[in-house]
Amino acid sequence: MKQSSRKDEFLTKAVWRGATNPGPRNSLRGLLLLLLLSGLMLIGCDRASQGPPPRPTPQVSFVVMQPEKIMLSTELPGRTSAFRVAEIRPQVSGLILKRLFKEGSMVKAGQVLYQMDPAPFQAAFANAQAALERSDANLEAIRSKAERYRKSLAEKAVSQQAYDEAAAALAQVEADIKFYKAALETARINLNYTKIVAPISGRIGKSNVTDGAIVTAYQPMALATIQQLDPIFVDIPQSTTELLRLKRRLEDGRLARYGTDHNSVNIILEDGTPYPEAGILEFSDVTVDPTTGSVILRTVVPNPNSTLLPGMFVRAIVREGVNERALLVPQQGVSRDPKGNPYALVVDAESKAAFRPLTLDRAIGDKWLVSAGLSPGDKVIVEGLTMLRPDTSVNAVPFAPSNAEKPLAAGNASADRPGSQLLNRGEGGK
Repeated sequence: MKQSSRKDEFLTKAVWRGATNPGPRNSLRGLLLLLLLSGLMLIGCDRASQGPPPRPTPQVSFVVMQPEKIMLSTELPGRTSAFRVAEIRPQVSGLILKRLFKEGSMVKAGQVLYQMDPAPFQAAFANAQAALERSDANLEAIRSKAERYRKSLAEKAVSQQAYDEAAAALAQVEADIKFYKAALETARINLNYTKIVAPISGRIGKSNVTDGAIVTAYQPMALATIQQLDPIFVDIPQSTTELLRLKRRLEDGRLARYGTDHNSVNIILEDGTPYPEAGILEFSDVTVDPTTGSVILRTVVPNPNSTLLPGMFVRAIVREGVNERALLVPQQGVSRDPKGNPYALVVDAESKAAFRPLTLDRAIGDKWLVSAGLSPGDKVIVEGLTMLRPDTSVNAVPFAPSNAEKPLAAGNASADRPGSQLLNRGEGGK
């Protein structure tokens, strides 16, 4: 428009100069310029009356929503802990003569770990044994005497007092024998305690005492610690919110248990590599941690090569169940309004873009699992969304993935098999 006005101004000035300068040549030049100016003005008016050209119908690509059968799972953090832990403490007081194990090695249940000085306990054992034998030696004589007095009492050959004294002496000897038997057993137990043995099989840690150390019975400090690492526990905290959500879905029929395999748990190590052995979900704790609002899911995981160590951080993939009619929409077809609410545009029966608010469950690979907002057969627009508004007529064609996306699509199709896991789909919460 600016260029057109400048041309008109230039021609006007030229005509004016031709009109003010007398002469046949200037008069002819001014007439020609005036005719040219009139033609240009008519052309500009004609273009202004026609208006802007109509916008072409936007072309979009869509995917048709088809229900799929997928196994849903949740990835949760977890910590490993030993299957069994035994802290080795002495049961009698004494002197450590020898440590009989190698630190960090595997030990068997019943293996001798420490040898204490047995001399004082052997003496106590011998003393109790001698006292018992002495009482046993006197028992027969006193029993015979009491029996003779009993027969003589019937014939009035002995007094009642003499018989009572003989019977009391017999009871005393019998009580002494019981006492010395108990003392002998105690001495035998204490003597056996001088050999400190492993109560369980597992890997033993460092020793907290050396040869020649004085220890006391049941002291607070453990001599060493044995941990059974095969199998090993993985404790997984799960929020009560997720627990209640899963329970409602199972009750409503939106999720279904898949045989007995739903208790299987897959482990991912700290460096991101999957652990080769699958664990079994043992139980869910019945107490909620008030500080975190979560309960503990305990999993037993085989650990034959001691890859998992107590206290290690891992990630566990816990199976929730099978969604028989899951709707997965590509993430590129989901947009968000200024408030962050997700929505999608679909192609309706009149070939117009229709607005659909969505409720998303979670991301599965490069797709969203939709829990509400779409129905099977809907044509969700995934390409051509730029500047596209609802109720706009569109030229819709089926979406054709590029070569780079085809392998991923083939991998997603494996989720249709009910036994498959979605490890390759990068599951996570919304």
